[in-house]
Amino acid sequence: MRFTKALTTVGFLAAAALTLTACNSGSPAGEGGGGDAGSDGTSSSASPWEVAEGVTLEGSPTFAKIADRGEVVIGVKEDQPGLGYLDTVTKERSGFDVDVARWIAASLGYDEENIEFKAIASANREQAIKNGDVDYYVGTYSINDKRKQDIDFAGPYFVTGQGLLVKSGGTDYQSLEELDGKTVCSATGSTPIQNIKENFPKIKAQEFDLYSACVEGLINGQADAVTTDQAILIGYAAQDPDNLMVTTGPLLTEENYGVGLPKGDDVLREHINTLFTDGGDTWQEIFDQNLGNSGITVDQPKVDAY
Repeated sequence: MRFTKALTTVGFLAAAALTLTACNSGSPAGEGGGGDAGSDGTSSSASPWEVAEGVTLEGSPTFAKIADRGEVVIGVKEDQPGLGYLDTVTKERSGFDVDVARWIAASLGYDEENIEFKAIASANREQAIKNGDVDYYVGTYSINDKRKQDIDFAGPYFVTGQGLLVKSGGTDYQSLEELDGKTVCSATGSTPIQNIKENFPKIKAQEFDLYSACVEGLINGQADAVTTDQAILIGYAAQDPDNLMVTTGPLLTEENYGVGLPKGDDVLREHINTLFTDGGDTWQEIFDQNLGNSGITVDQPKVDAY
């Protein structure tokens, strides 16, 4: 994974041991979320993928359920602009993660009218997959060994880490120490804000329930920076590049986003990994449509076929 405009020095400030937590937001979806969506939430512009025909995945219990049902049930987030967002007024669903989920469904032979999206809270993701409430989950879902005890992952399809969001044209901070005496906002109870309090006492920690409130505070001058997963910050920068930018400083951690799958369904996992590996320019087109306005250039990561 290479961030052209952001260094990926994972070991930076290792003593801080900053671990990411997913964020919530209440902002409108960013522009270019997989094309303009219709009133039913479907993509009305040409998608960078095609719906496959005659697909069979022998030995995949998940695919057998999908085939019997005639519909794919996908777990997503719907409060992260540029990644996974649902406009509650128009019912339009957009974002990088949502389009990755659609791409996978298309590879299985299912188009938008045969997809059911379910918003699953972060704390309930493993249980929803284990219970069969969803066939797979795509939503800033970090791969780690603890989760792999209960479920499997395809991917990673995105690699990120904790970053900083500031005003466009503002200070391009290269380290947290440069924010001594400044106000940094993050979600109440999140690991980033806890670790700032514990490890960077000279930084003024500001907390809100939603990251959208942090971003609003940044724009209004109440905060000097917002911190969480850089992928999430890229979504905000893509939504409002005139006012927001992601700093080019080193990432403090590394997080690998994967597709959550039922434990032991190696056939489906291999199918998705092959899709990511052999998908040509599709991944990049999905990124560009959803997050390209951020000004950050990202390469597709190599699949870990564990």
